Formats: sequence, structure tokens, C-alpha cells
Amino acid sequence: MGNGEGPTLITSVQRAFRLMEAVGAHEGGAPAKQLARETGLALATTYHLLRTLAHDGYVRKLEDGGFVLGDRLDTLHAGGRGQALLNRVRPALTALRDDLSAAAYLTFYEDGEIRVAEIVDGPRAPRVDLWVGFEDAGHATALGKCVLRELDDEARDDYLSRHPLADLTPRTITARAQLLRALDTLPTAPAVTDMEEYALGTFCVAVPVYSGQILGSLGVSLRADRVSRIDEVRNRLLPAASRVTRGLSLTI
Repeated sequence: MGNGEGPTLITSVQRAFRLMEAVGAHEGGAPAKQLARETGLALATTYHLLRTLAHDGYVRKLEDGGFVLGDRLDTLHAGGRGQALLNRVRPALTALRDDLSAAAYLTFYEDGEIRVAEIVDGPRAPRVDLWVGFEDAGHATALGKCVLRELDDEARDDYLSRHPLADLTPRTITARAQLLRALDTLPTAPAVTDMEEYALGTFCVAVPVYSGQILGSLGVSLRADRVSRIDEVRNRLLPAASRVTRGLSLTI
């Protein structure tokens, strides 16, 4: 039972945040003694917290002894922005899932790799078993092949040179020339499919999306016995991809 008291707070964390706020208020940096005065912290505590924060990259000590905010905060800011973007487009993925009764996936091509950013599934729309990471299965998934199709020749060659075309199912394309020919002659373009190439019993359809200049793909996975719906899936995916691209491209 509650005793009417407020939540238990960790004062060291509170002090560290208070100190970082004080550091951030001085664009040119501020020495430890000044920061101690402004935050009301003991000088010894201030020095201890600053050493810890500097060690982890949250603040940086200048040659003149002053402290400024560190590069680690840029990483946190970028991560927060990424979460905000995903929150913005998640309703579109949820609507796609509910509309098609199929798990919806969003990937991005970053640092030379195809990475899953979001999966929206549910009891009536289970995700495919990701038994091989998407980073190593770009040749076998609709999401990966969609990205590969949109890349220029140099970027595509770079990816394929670093990722062997593993034989994941009897339907997987494992010959580079055959894969490139298939990517360049797709009758359903810009939609790309994989027909049980990644997992037996599952087919997937994907279309390209963009987050600013970053290429990605939006796709869904369905049981192979629902392949007769492929045209309907493609027609629903294309407008959904446009909504996702608009959402990802708006300034936060």
C-alpha cells in the first residue's frame, strides 16, 4: 500500500542533469567553480560529476579548464529524432496491417546495410520468423530487393560484394547475374516481391520509401496461400508508401 509519500528520486541523477543544464547555458564553456555556484552543488561533487560526464562523452573539458556539452548528446538527439519520425508514421503502418491483415515492415538503407526500423504486427497479422537477419538477406526479401533495385550500380555492387547470396530456401536466387536481371526486369515495379525466397510458406511485397535522402522500403508479409491477393496488396502499398515518405520527410 502507498504511504502518501512522493516517488523515490535518485539525487545523483538529478544533480547530473542539473549540472548538464548549467553547462549547456554557457556556449563558450564554464569552469567547475562557476558551475558549482550556479547549481548549488558542493565543489567536490561538481568535480566528481563532471569527470564522470566527461568520461562518457556528455560534457567535454576545454583547454582553458571550462566545460561544454559533449558529442554524446548529438547521438541522443539523433536517436530521439528517429523515434519521433517512427511515431509519426507508425499509424500508417498500423492502418496497412489492419487493412491487409498482414504484418507491416519498414526498413532503411544506412551505412551500407539494410536494417529493419519498425515492424507492426498482431495476432491476426503475425510477423515472419526473422531467422536470418535482414542485413544478410537483402537478396532474399522483398524489402531488401526493393532497396537493391533503387540503389545506383556502385552502391548495389558494394552491397553484393559484402553479402554472399546465401541459399535460404529452395526458391532463393543465389546467382548474382540472375538476381540483377530479376531486379531490372520486374513487371510489378516499383513493387518488389519475394515468393518464399526468405521463408517457405510466406510471400512478401515491398515498395520504396524515403526519409529525406535516405532510401528505405515498406512491405508486408502474408501466407503463401494468399498470393492471389498480390495485386490488391500492391495497390494498397503504393499510397501507404507515399504517406510514409511524406511523414518521414517533414521537418521535426
